[in-house]
Amino acid sequence: MKRYDLIVIGAGPSGLSAAAEAASKGLRTVVFDENERPGGQLFKQIHKFFGSKEHKAKVRGYNIGKQLLQEAADAGVDVVLNAPVEGLYPDHEVTVRIGDSLRHFKGDAVIAATGASENMAAFKGWTLPGVIGAGAAQTMMNLHGIKPGNKVVMLGSGNVGLVVSYQLLQAGVEVAAVVDALPHVGGYGVHAAKLARTGVPFYLSHTIVEAEGEDRVKGVTIAEIDNKFNFIPGTEKHFDADTICVAVGLSPMSQLLKMAECDVPDDPSKGGQAPRVGAFGETSVKGVFAAGDVSGIEEASSAMIEGRITGLAAAESLGFITKQELEAETAGLENQLASLRRGMFAPGNKGRKITETDEGIALSESLLTQGYVADDEIARFPGVTKQRGIHPVIECTQNIPCNPCQDACRKGCIRIGKDITSLPAVDTDSQCVGCGLCVAACSGQAVFLVDEDYEEGYASVTLPYEFLPLPETGARGTALDRSGAPVCEAEVVEIRTSPAFDHTNLLTMKVPADMAMTARFFRNQKTESEAC
Repeated sequence: MKRYDLIVIGAGPSGLSAAAEAASKGLRTVVFDENERPGGQLFKQIHKFFGSKEHKAKVRGYNIGKQLLQEAADAGVDVVLNAPVEGLYPDHEVTVRIGDSLRHFKGDAVIAATGASENMAAFKGWTLPGVIGAGAAQTMMNLHGIKPGNKVVMLGSGNVGLVVSYQLLQAGVEVAAVVDALPHVGGYGVHAAKLARTGVPFYLSHTIVEAEGEDRVKGVTIAEIDNKFNFIPGTEKHFDADTICVAVGLSPMSQLLKMAECDVPDDPSKGGQAPRVGAFGETSVKGVFAAGDVSGIEEASSAMIEGRITGLAAAESLGFITKQELEAETAGLENQLASLRRGMFAPGNKGRKITETDEGIALSESLLTQGYVADDEIARFPGVTKQRGIHPVIECTQNIPCNPCQDACRKGCIRIGKDITSLPAVDTDSQCVGCGLCVAACSGQAVFLVDEDYEEGYASVTLPYEFLPLPETGARGTALDRSGAPVCEAEVVEIRTSPAFDHTNLLTMKVPADMAMTARFFRNQKTESEAC
């Protein structure tokens, strides 16, 4: 039986972070993972992360994965892949399936970073080929380069459903609708807004009646539901579709911790059966720790910080660092974690109806119920101003933990302050130079550059654009508003790409002057004709 100071189960964001942190303190550390490649969910997350610099904000998930892998390798961590852990016992022994044999390992401490599994929704036809989890669709697209279908209905409007829907569009898949039984969008408004302005409709207080087809999905029927989740007769709507993606939440994968006799209560606030953990991730069994989604469903940024804290805690429990060193090194990490757990989407706000921002501004009802901020609502937010010349317009209307736009602006045009959940505001006394760094840096694609004096009778709007092929300068098409409705003709006058933009292209379109605060997306005339 081979022994290690620390065994980490799971090579996702929390597991790799924990392993790297512990190994840097001298622990002989191994990570076991059942997959063919390490990194967990990070390598299929092609979007930019939220948070601040400390949380890897504006860095794409797969690049964060590369950074973590390098850090773990530099620290001397052994990573064993294709190695599912089949047993975890109270004496810190684990059994691992490697090839055709079941091997035994012993650790002085164990960190379970097993993550979470996708929930499924049952409806008529839900077992048909073509009904898949949103995470599975993301794996197919972003890891294997395979389109999961040609026309998709997404069930679920949380962050996973919204992000994957947008990535489906990027892969050339038509998203027919986003459907959710809840009466409001479940994820970040900026994710919903960037989807809505491409023309994807939202059907809230709706759910799937039936997946149609005999040997595979060929269509979907949805219907509106009442407050008791009963179908309302006469509200049925049909969509031609070959795929249904299900994004109805995640559940902690806590089975191994139960096997180790840890206290694992059912806690809806944590997504299901999650271990009871202390401040440093310690479970009820001495020497066994938990980090990441297995201890409560949150974003990957939180999981990485939790992993670092538990890695340090494991080092302290084995005498590699002192209690004082543990407290000193985790203080900053705990502050980072606390900053991610503030704002409208804080764990403590789960299930609460919030009607206004921390600043006392009424939330956009249209955003919550239709996925976009209405024209008569947008001007009340501090990031939306009208000025002479080029200037930023920031359509970020919820208190979410994110501040890259402030850091990106070298001229001080954008203010958020020390609290990263504050709404961004535009400082009209500062002079914007139109560099576009704020547009590229925004993880929610909610920043635009507007020049209402572009030329006589016309304005320019610079927007983030992450679709291929890129339109050429001079291309003509249609400008869409926040709801995805066509509002005017538009011409591409500039396309900017730069390594500093990290694959977010800046598309500048010329529109009639009265459309400057309305036009928010460009649809290429060539693409439209091909679709016809």
